[in-house]
Amino acid sequence: MQVPLIRLQCGVNSYDWGKVGSQSAAAKFATATPSSGFSIEQEKPYAELWMGTHPSNPSKDVQTQRTLLDLVQDNQALMSRGISKRFGEKLPFLFKVLSIRKALSIQAHPNKKLAEKLHAKDPKNYPDDNHKPEMTIAVTPFDGLCGFRPLAEISHFLSTVPSLRKLIGDGAAKEFQSAVQGQETSDSDDQVDKNKKALQTAFSILMKSEKADVTAAAKDLVSSAESEGENFAGGGGPSNGGQELADLVVRLNSQFEGDIGLFVLFFLNYVKLEIGEAMFLKADDIHAYLSGDIIECMASSDNVVRAGFTPKFQDIPTLTTMLTYNYAPISEQKMSPVDYPYVTFNSTAYSSSSGAILYDPPIEEFSVVKTELNGQGAKATFEAIEGPSIFICTSGKGTISVGPKTEEVKEGYVYFVGATAEVVLESEGGSFTTFKAFCELSGKETAETNGS
Repeated sequence: MQVPLIRLQCGVNSYDWGKVGSQSAAAKFATATPSSGFSIEQEKPYAELWMGTHPSNPSKDVQTQRTLLDLVQDNQALMSRGISKRFGEKLPFLFKVLSIRKALSIQAHPNKKLAEKLHAKDPKNYPDDNHKPEMTIAVTPFDGLCGFRPLAEISHFLSTVPSLRKLIGDGAAKEFQSAVQGQETSDSDDQVDKNKKALQTAFSILMKSEKADVTAAAKDLVSSAESEGENFAGGGGPSNGGQELADLVVRLNSQFEGDIGLFVLFFLNYVKLEIGEAMFLKADDIHAYLSGDIIECMASSDNVVRAGFTPKFQDIPTLTTMLTYNYAPISEQKMSPVDYPYVTFNSTAYSSSSGAILYDPPIEEFSVVKTELNGQGAKATFEAIEGPSIFICTSGKGTISVGPKTEEVKEGYVYFVGATAEVVLESEGGSFTTFKAFCELSGKETAETNGS
């Protein structure tokens, strides 16, 4: 039987929001596989490197040029019986590197039930029948919009940003503020439900604004941002200062002049992630990535409901009805990684501050481990798991071994590892960093899917 260690050739997508030429980590990693014939065009934007079995951009075995989807369908042992039975004969996750130069669309990804409906009704714009919760890990400093702000902040901006209040209307703004005043942080189920309905009403009015009204209001907004500086938006709020918000408005207007997204940012958390920080987005959570290089992992789907910062198809009615309307400080969406327990290090690794941390979102389809090995000969041995994995090296060099098979690893190299395989990573000096995406069912789920 073939040793379940397969080097992958992974495709890169070119979208307008991607970083240009060799500034793009996605493009640089794609060139690590010479057999792909890919070369970087220095004037072209490169946005995403895809690693997985998704048919829109499937990874291939470098040696045979067969797709990874073909390989796992032909050999169920690569996935494990439990994973195949639970998710079908394809990887349950899609692993990506994103290189973001300008804002991605304001968007959300539908839950499973809605995805099935949208796909049946409009397969052109919604190519999958699967949900798409996703996790973002910063490889460089990153910023974005993520989830609805605390209600008190939204209420503050409705009072201090005249162009925003004008778009929504004075009456609707007063209704929102009256509905939530004094109850912004209530944990009563009834009040939370009322708060969400008030938020949905105000946000839906904004999103359905006439284009001419948005264009006119945006001119006033940008003028205020440029002239008021730190006093903009009433000096900002607890999460973001006035100057920071003013700079953000000016920057985003330079990318999407007069766009509705300039006003959406007052409803959403503006988040910055430092290297290694992460956040998780459930299905139906609103967000927009703005800049940075990130590792992203998601359920295997390419469904996006867009409503701003994009020339692509926008579906505002679907977006405004599908959202969770959860509201909270961004600290509640940031993740807290923990030490990964199923790895052992040799003495060289222990003495050089090497380590492995686990990003484990509250879903079945995927988790991610970041491993750093520092110094010549530092070694990490990963216990076998009942599920598939994909490794990508983001810096340094070393080797990866499964059984008797050892392969070199350099920046941008990607490997698939089949189920039940022990994996050994070893550094050849310097800092050797890898990310591993994997799926493993819990013990109870494994027993049920195996018929125990």
